[in-house]
Amino acid sequence: MGTGVARAGRAAGATRAAAWCAGLLLLGVSVVVGCRAADTDGVTPVPQLLAFLPWLLAPTALGLLLALPARWWPGVAWAVVLAGLLAWYVEPYGAPGGGEPHGPALARLRVLTSNVEFGRATGSLVPVIRSLNPDIVFVEECEYGCQDTLVREFGAVYPHRAAVRADGSTGSLLLSRFPLTATAGVPGTMGMPGAVADVHGRAVRLQLAHPMPPLPGQVALWRRELARLRDWSAADRSAPTILAGDFNATEDHAAFRRILGTGLRDAARLAGDERAPSWPAGAAPALGAQIDHVLVSADFSARGARFLRLAHTDHRALLTDLTLHEGG
Repeated sequence: MGTGVARAGRAAGATRAAAWCAGLLLLGVSVVVGCRAADTDGVTPVPQLLAFLPWLLAPTALGLLLALPARWWPGVAWAVVLAGLLAWYVEPYGAPGGGEPHGPALARLRVLTSNVEFGRATGSLVPVIRSLNPDIVFVEECEYGCQDTLVREFGAVYPHRAAVRADGSTGSLLLSRFPLTATAGVPGTMGMPGAVADVHGRAVRLQLAHPMPPLPGQVALWRRELARLRDWSAADRSAPTILAGDFNATEDHAAFRRILGTGLRDAARLAGDERAPSWPAGAAPALGAQIDHVLVSADFSARGARFLRLAHTDHRALLTDLTLHEGG
């Protein structure tokens, strides 16, 4: 009899432990989902976890599996509701909205963006540019050596350039087949050059994006730099616009959605590749977050988007095929 009581006590203890573990998992997921629903990025660790919002289905499912044998029915209901909310936020991501641009096609543009991680992937980027032949190239973390290499290799192909000449992650380069008029760019901790391109007689605003990542202790800085990109986009909504680069943000971040709220659209979404991870490259495409984007104004349609693996960088490059329309 004593053995049975002891066994029953151990079983009850295990049930309580399972319910507690389920509750902690579901509480953590609830905080992140609650911030997503409230249109806020919250504080650390919420911004970091929001980047991986779809993958929060895993701890939610684990919470459900712990709650079921424990017969903790409120926890079961909690997990089901959370799973439904996560599915809701994942699904609308692919809805591009806004319809197709009006008017005939004026030009077809191939745009490539790549974070070469302190210039280390420059050697891998060179053959990619040579084989894919993009019209405009945005290169983040392109330090002195990276810029010198790309100008040496492609100076005749891309005679028009805008750059922030700096070492480490601060250097950035914009290459173009089209004539460029330099602009001030967007101020940031890392270089974000800008320009206006003359595309068959039409002025197209170009801006490289590379705000600081939302590291613990730097979330406020990350928000400020994304807000500057939003302000740049909102400053002129009448001109065709391409804003591309490493945003260190996904569409599950409120600060990034505010940039889209200025009228820009994500080319990968338009092309139907909206959840393809671009970082970390070593885990993609199975896991990761899409933090590299090509954002375009309503003057553009997107015919395709491809995420490319490059050696020696933790980002996948993004190649998009765009069409600029006359009556956008």
